[in-house]
Amino acid sequence: MMETIQAITLIAELQSTTTWAVAFLIGIGALGTAIGFALLGGKFLEGAARQPEMIPQLQVKMFIIAGLLDAVTMMGVGVALYFTFANPFINQLIELLKMVK
Repeated sequence: MMETIQAITLIAELQSTTTWAVAFLIGIGALGTAIGFALLGGKFLEGAARQPEMIPQLQVKMFIIAGLLDAVTMMGVGVALYFTFANPFINQLIELLKMVK
């Protein structure tokens, strides 16, 4: 009975740790993207104010970089969802607990 409670406690701790890791992964990704967009928008406005005739070219480059910024964040969200719903560490922990019994 005690081993079962310890096993459940280990699994709960692993899920809790995974939840914290996922939260940090998504949060830091969002923060980095927000800072990147702020810098990108500011530099675009500076460039547009200095050379208004370059606005179309600058706008195209800005949208390409904005897409790349979003792509990096979406990769982080994908990894976070993988660990949330298909955590490979839980299966390894369960196998380890079966071997210990």
